[in-house]
Amino acid sequence: MSVQPFHLAIPVDDLTKAKAFYGELLGCEMGRFSNQWIDWNFFGHQLVTHLVVSMPSAPQHNEVDSHAVPVPHFGVVLQWDDWQALSQRLKAAGTEFVIEPYIRFKGQAGEQATLFFMDPAGNALEFKAFKDIDQLFAR
Repeated sequence: MSVQPFHLAIPVDDLTKAKAFYGELLGCEMGRFSNQWIDWNFFGHQLVTHLVVSMPSAPQHNEVDSHAVPVPHFGVVLQWDDWQALSQRLKAAGTEFVIEPYIRFKGQAGEQATLFFMDPAGNALEFKAFKDIDQLFAR
């Protein structure tokens, strides 16, 4: 089955900070834009940052593997080596993690590398990777 790109629109309260975060830190290519929004190539998916006057309430949290996971959040499942490279780039940039990079569900079905952090507007992101992608939906 071929996976189609998703489209996600998120609120931000500063497009200049969004450009620095999504464009420079994460390396996403900027697409169409106006003074109210920017399209991003978010790892092959379409992410749109929409300027808002004020951000919605802060994320809540669910406990997963003894960590407080922010909800809502979004992100991408990367190849293992790409996740490692992103993790190192984020650490080198001094990123403040909500959940530091680690291996979740170690030795269990669905074992994965994961990390969580916030964009400058307070949107929560998760990036994960599986050594065995067949474990993506494992129970």
